[in-house]
Parts: sequence; C-alpha cells; structure tokens
Amino acid sequence: MFAEDAHVDLADAGKVQVVVVEGKAMAFLLGGRPMLTVRGLLAYRPTRRYVTVDMGAVKFVYNGADVMAPGIVEADPAIAVGEFVWVRDERNRQPLAVGEALMTGPEMAAAEHGKSVKTVHHVGDDLWKLDEPV
Repeated sequence: MFAEDAHVDLADAGKVQVVVVEGKAMAFLLGGRPMLTVRGLLAYRPTRRYVTVDMGAVKFVYNGADVMAPGIVEADPAIAVGEFVWVRDERNRQPLAVGEALMTGPEMAAAEHGKSVKTVHHVGDDLWKLDEPV
C-alpha cells in the first residue's frame, strides 16, 4: 500500500502500535490487526468497509461516540462482524472514525436500533493528535 521507497516505522502508542509513514501516523495495529488511521484514510481513500452516517450523527462520531444504527444511511454490504470499518459522513464522504463492526453491513443498513460500530479511533483523539504540530 505504501510507496516502495517510503520510510516506514512501527511505534508503540499505548494499546496500539502505530505505523508511521514518512513521519505521519497512517495506520495502526490493534490486537495485531491493521487499519488505516483517519489521516491514512484521507491519504489513501479506500472504497471498501465504509459505514456512512447522516449529518445528525456526525458531531457524535466526531467526538468519539460509538455508531448507532439509526444514524446509518449506508454500509458496505461486504462488512462482517468483528472487522475494522471506517465511518464517513453522507454529504462529503469524509472519514470521521475507525471502529469494529458489531453487525454485518446489511444488518447495519436495515437496523433501526442498537449499536453498530464500536469506535476505536476518531478525529481529535490521541492517535489523531500524534500528527499535530507541538
């Protein structure tokens, strides 16, 4: 995924290991499982494993809340329970968070209640702040 000549490091950051590419935290490993950070999502623009939330849910997800089924307007139908997914807003399709799927993609799109995604990383958290100037 990263450029062949990119400088890539692995660093411990609490409960996760961070993959640092050219000085930027682009991915992380949680329990040995890899996922792009929100900054990595912005840079590499994946097209799979997305969960789209309505604009009313954005402020909650942006602040680290888990994703509830009523706020979901679309989900990749290939999502399986336990997979890492990324959460985006419906208007701009911009990434807001990364989490673990608690339902399949089709279940998320159809459900009217319940928690669908457990958030593990979001804009503004400590992992996000690793790339902010000191």
